[in-house]
Amino acid sequence: MVFVLIIASLVAFIDRQVVAIVVEPMQKDLDVGDTEIGWLYGVFALFYAFAAIPIATIADKKSRKHVIAIGIFFWSLMTIACGLTKNYWQIFLARIGVGIGEATLSPTTTSLLGDYFPREDLPLAISIFQAGPIVGTGIAFVIGGMVLQLVGESPPLVLPYFGELAPWQQTFVYLGLPGILLSFMILVIREPGRRPFSRDSETSSDTEELINFYKHNFRTIFFHHLGNLSLVLTGYAFVFWSITFFVRVHGMNAAEASQIFGWIFIFFGPMGPFLVAYVARVLSKKGHRDANITAGMLGGLITIPAVLIIQIAPSPFWAFVFYAPALAAVNSPFGIAAGALPVITPPHLRARVAAVYMLTGAIGMMFGPPLAGAFNEYIFPGTEGVRYSMITMTCFFGISGVVLLQLGRNHYALTMKNTENWEKDSQQK
Repeated sequence: MVFVLIIASLVAFIDRQVVAIVVEPMQKDLDVGDTEIGWLYGVFALFYAFAAIPIATIADKKSRKHVIAIGIFFWSLMTIACGLTKNYWQIFLARIGVGIGEATLSPTTTSLLGDYFPREDLPLAISIFQAGPIVGTGIAFVIGGMVLQLVGESPPLVLPYFGELAPWQQTFVYLGLPGILLSFMILVIREPGRRPFSRDSETSSDTEELINFYKHNFRTIFFHHLGNLSLVLTGYAFVFWSITFFVRVHGMNAAEASQIFGWIFIFFGPMGPFLVAYVARVLSKKGHRDANITAGMLGGLITIPAVLIIQIAPSPFWAFVFYAPALAAVNSPFGIAAGALPVITPPHLRARVAAVYMLTGAIGMMFGPPLAGAFNEYIFPGTEGVRYSMITMTCFFGISGVVLLQLGRNHYALTMKNTENWEKDSQQK
């Protein structure tokens, strides 16, 4: 089950990240700046977040595999549509569709895995699932770079009505096709039954219980969400502008830089979440109820120097060498951030709590790339600007994330203690 969902998240991130690969040729054809290109990721994140909440409500009540299958089909179709567009605003609208489709996956998966695994194994299971997006990001850069190179060397593709497609447009089309097939494969997985739960009262509704959950655990949720939001913003800005960094600062070809970057991402990106999940598991077995927050905080702490050293690399070779630990570090908090929530959430609320977290995390996705793009364009103009933008954003948002998670450790430990007591009462009832 986890493997199938990893494949789904892998496809999702390929379709999500492809826009970062074709920045330079797309800018030339559409005649737009860094800020506008960044908003192609930002608008995706905005609708990805807000669509997740109503979708999660459906997932908490209806067939979860059907929700995922429909979502994969729709976002794949919209990815193909990105390659058939004629101007900036058409691709802007298509990216909204990609965001809405991908919003089906994360909260629905959290609900599914919550019914497949016992509580002590759930953070690790979700961290493993989160490897899918990380590997998917790496594969997106490898395959995207290869496709961009191949279509650039091939005869033009001419379609009825749409006319001739530029290489960057063909890249969208080819990368969107596999998801259509995957959407039908999802229908064959077995959906687990939902675990029984004891309601707060026989008269309370799910919505009332959801509101009460946030009221009773406000400090825990506040520091968890805001701390991880800062780290997400840092990470997405860093990854989105990485290929542009090699093109502008080190004079590399985009297709070549994308493939090298992608292979580093594939091998080193997943190491961070696995190591952090392992650290959390060890700390938890030693009785540390704040283990999930502490492990994520350590990952964020390592991210700061790992990203900064890249910016002073004397050559593209050394920059790529330094990218190995940086990509492990920058991805390390994401899995445990998602895994920290279902272990403190009642089973019938998990998809919606995950969706609310997606909303805060998506703010990081929404503002990270365009904010860095604005720094590139207005604060640090010139070919070296992307380097100083990364230094500024990593120092400010990276440090903020670490501090906020540190402040939330005790609150999370208290919530975990209350959850353990709640589970004991539920079992007795």
